[in-house]
Order: sequence, then structure tokens, then C-alpha cells
Amino acid sequence: MTVNPKQLAGERAAEYVEKGMVVGLGTGSTAFFAIQKLGQRVLEGIDICGVPTSELSRRQAELENIPLIGFDQITRIDLTIDGADELDPHFNLIKGGGGALLREKIAASLSDREIIIADESKVVAHLGAFPLPVEVIPFGWKAIQRRLAELGCHPALRRSRDHAPYLTDNGNYILDCDFGRIDDPPALEAKINAICGVVECGLFIGLTDRIIIGKTDGTIEERTR
Repeated sequence: MTVNPKQLAGERAAEYVEKGMVVGLGTGSTAFFAIQKLGQRVLEGIDICGVPTSELSRRQAELENIPLIGFDQITRIDLTIDGADELDPHFNLIKGGGGALLREKIAASLSDREIIIADESKVVAHLGAFPLPVEVIPFGWKAIQRRLAELGCHPALRRSRDHAPYLTDNGNYILDCDFGRIDDPPALEAKINAICGVVECGLFIGLTDRIIIGKTDGTIEERTR
């Protein structure tokens, strides 16, 4: 039988959700399985509210009949379950491949706990093989691109299938920045976010409490910080 590591991790994370929780619903191919499992748990009678981090996760949650609440209606989240594009041994992450990094970081910052779910391919010794997404305002984006390049990367404007600039759910652009190996993620995050016109970058530092890794052999590894 074929094992889906992402499904293993997503469904395991959903088991941490308890009655009465406000749950942050992440975005991406692994978070999909967590939302799917939460839909099953709602059908079985668990009483929760979901906070979607993207229009994509909102639509899926609605199909799963998960009750939803908006960011404007909360001041805290009990638990957020989300994926990552890369994660290192120090619980530093790169996120934003799906374009939802700003809302994902807001959810993480409001969360009492954050569980990151992934398969083994996302586990790295050092961040940087995956280009770092940086969300920027459309106005003056080329100037912002030049400022990012001065930090030692090759920033490329993300484009949609029709070759127009990719727009986030917030109406912003994303510059995918190839830094190579990132030796000091906190310092780099601070430098990027200090650039005027940058909305947020995809470095997630100190926000993760538990990592659940699904493996192709059918086992699950859990790490806690």
C-alpha cells in the first residue's frame, strides 16, 4: 500500500485539536490533509472554529463544513497547523511557497502553539535551498528588488501562469530571493523587514512549538522545542 507522508503528518496534527479551540488553518499540500481530517472530526461532533490563512484554505474549510472566524474577530489562536517549505534543526522555517506567508505569520504570531507538518524532503541542515519568498507592495517593487539584491541574493518576481505578476490574497507581489545557504536566519529576517516596502518575509523564527514529519516508510517523527 502506498503511504502518503504528508497525509500522515497532517492527520496526526489534527489529533492535537481539542473541543472549543480556535484553530489556525494553514495553507499548502500538507495542510490540506490536516483540514480534511478536521472536517471529519467536525462531522463526528467536535466543536471548533477555524481561522483560514488563505482564500484556498478558507474554501476547503467551507467544503469540509468547518465553522470559520475571521482575524478581525479574534485576539488569539489556540493552535495553528501549517506546513513549511524548509525547516532546520533549530525550528527555523522558510514559508511562502504557496503565497500565503503574511497571513500565515499573523496566525503564527497570535497562536499559543504552532504545529508544523511536513514530509522528509522539507527537512534541511541549513535553510536556503528553497528561495526565500518576500511579500512587497506593488508600488516601487523594482526599487525594493534592488535593495534586496544588496543583501546578497538574486530576487525574482513571482509570476502567474499568464506571466502577469503573481498577486497574494492581500494584493501584493512576491519576490523569490535566492540567498543560497542562510547562516543567520534571525539577522537576515531583521534586515529584510527593515526595507521600506517589504510587507513580510518567509523566514519564521521562534514561532514553532512542534514539528511532525511524515515518512515514506509509514512512520511519524515528532520534535518539540
